[in-house]
Parts: sequence; structure tokens; C-alpha cells
Amino acid sequence: MQTNHSEAGHCENCPNAEATGPFGETQDRRTWLAWLLGTGALASFASFLYPVIKFLNPPPVSEAAVNEVVAGKVQDLKPNAGKIVKFGNKPALLVRVSDSEWKAFSAVCTHLNCTVQYQETSRQIWCACHNGTYDMSGRVVSGPPPKPLEEFAVLVRGEEVVISRRTS
Repeated sequence: MQTNHSEAGHCENCPNAEATGPFGETQDRRTWLAWLLGTGALASFASFLYPVIKFLNPPPVSEAAVNEVVAGKVQDLKPNAGKIVKFGNKPALLVRVSDSEWKAFSAVCTHLNCTVQYQETSRQIWCACHNGTYDMSGRVVSGPPPKPLEEFAVLVRGEEVVISRRTS
């Protein structure tokens, strides 16, 4: 039996002849399998890495366009008491100072964005994160907060208490 050898010295009819790869060049099986496995491993690694990157860099969430919210009924809050209410996607602090006086502030501390609360005994707004306190005007009394709380307007409409953003 006679074999046909090409000019490069390769046997064209031999069972151990090199296979033609997907890109037209000649590759042996090991090179083809290594390329295939490498591509699969790279694709697997990318499929694991993609969700991690998306988790670490979440999409920006725009604030809900809320200018006014009903905070509750007048009879729900006794004098010298406060409660947290939802104002858009952030909390607000509603305080009933006396029978006829109401105050409302952003409940987000200006230091590290912790939620503040009203303390009935001291009649001050307190942040538990670093013991920051604000007076009933929203100004910083003590602690690390760098600026005062944002104050909201409070309006009593019949039996409902309504909090709204102040117009500048």
C-alpha cells in the first residue's frame, strides 16, 4: 500500500493525520480540546463574576417624587411624642410638641445616615449611632452630626396630619 505524502511530509490518508480546525488551519486534537476547555472555563468564570460585579455596583435608584404625605390622624399621637413615618423612600420624624404644635424633620442623621428618634424625656431628637442630638428646630446640640436636619412643614387638615416639603 502506497501512502501519499504532501510536500510538508504529512500523510494525507493516515489515521493519525491532523484534523482541520474551525478556523481553517490544521490543529491536532489536543490543541482543539485545550482551546475548547479554556473557552468553557473562561465562560464559566465570567458567568460567576458577572453577578458579583452587578451586586457590588447596583443601579441608581431615583428618589420617589413625593412632596406631601399623610402622616396619620391627630388622635394617634399624644403631646410630647414622636413617630417615624415614610416620606418617599426615606423616613421622616413627626413630633407633636404640644396640643397644637407639630414639628417634622427628615429622620436621616446628617452624620452617617442613621435613623433618628424623638426622646420624650429630654425633648430632643437623638441619633443612636454616635449619640448625636438635635433640638426641636433641627439644629445640632451635641455629637458628630455636621449640619441640621431638614425640616418639613406640618399641616393639620381636619383629623389628618400632613407633612410636606418646605418651599425655598
